[in-house]
Amino acid sequence: MPETTELTSQYSAQVASDLERNLKEQEDLSGEIEALQARLASVQHDHTVLVNLQQALGVPAPAAAPAAESAASLPAARKKTTGTSGSAKKSAAPKKRSGKKTAAKASATSTTLVDLVREHLTGQDEPRSAAEITTALEQLHPGRTVKTTVVRTTLEGLVAKSQAQRTKQGKSVYYTAPDTAAPADSGE
Repeated sequence: MPETTELTSQYSAQVASDLERNLKEQEDLSGEIEALQARLASVQHDHTVLVNLQQALGVPAPAAAPAAESAASLPAARKKTTGTSGSAKKSAAPKKRSGKKTAAKASATSTTLVDLVREHLTGQDEPRSAAEITTALEQLHPGRTVKTTVVRTTLEGLVAKSQAQRTKQGKSVYYTAPDTAAPADSGE
């Protein structure tokens, strides 16, 4: 009987030690995951800013951009095939998949967002907000993803190039084509 008690206490001590080590490892891994998630969020934010600037400048996006933008929303197993490493880009499966996406996107996005926004403004007879323009573009181009922040950046780029005009009414900002601009008494 004393052997059983001694063996039980040894196992209990070992289990307690293993549990303690396991908890410590969980805490360490949780800290690493949080740090990586923060880093990923920062890199994704930088990517969004760069894409917005690129669109505002009217520069067409490279073919690899859609895969990079959607990588954050893919399951972990698929992220490896759409990552930025050279070997993943050179494999046959991603080329086949991205080729289909690129062909579909090319037909849907053959016109740049800058052109679409400029055309929309030209067709309006009164000032429009970035949100109103986004809604209109989404309705006109249902296969295309249009975000208000990107439209706003695009509009500001057009304003900088004197291809659109900005007016303020209270806290709201409205945009018009240069030849159909609202009168200057709109509170700017």
